[in-house]
Amino acid sequence: MQGHHHTIGDEFPEHKEQIHTLKTSNAHFQSLLTKWEEVDKQIARAESRIELMSEEQEEQLRRNRLALKDEIYAMLSKA
Repeated sequence: MQGHHHTIGDEFPEHKEQIHTLKTSNAHFQSLLTKWEEVDKQIARAESRIELMSEEQEEQLRRNRLALKDEIYAMLSKA
């Protein structure tokens, strides 16, 4: 499987305006986006076999990314 880096804007294209607003005005949201980017890049590198890791490690990263996505979505929904 080829690794592909996603942006949160790719995940929530209907919320691009809210993403920008929260990114510039909410430190917690900024922190979540930074963590999302880091985890997503690690997953893409693992999928591309640039960075080798166990299936368990990769699965844990995917769970982390999903938890971050859920929290980001909750904030976007309230915005």
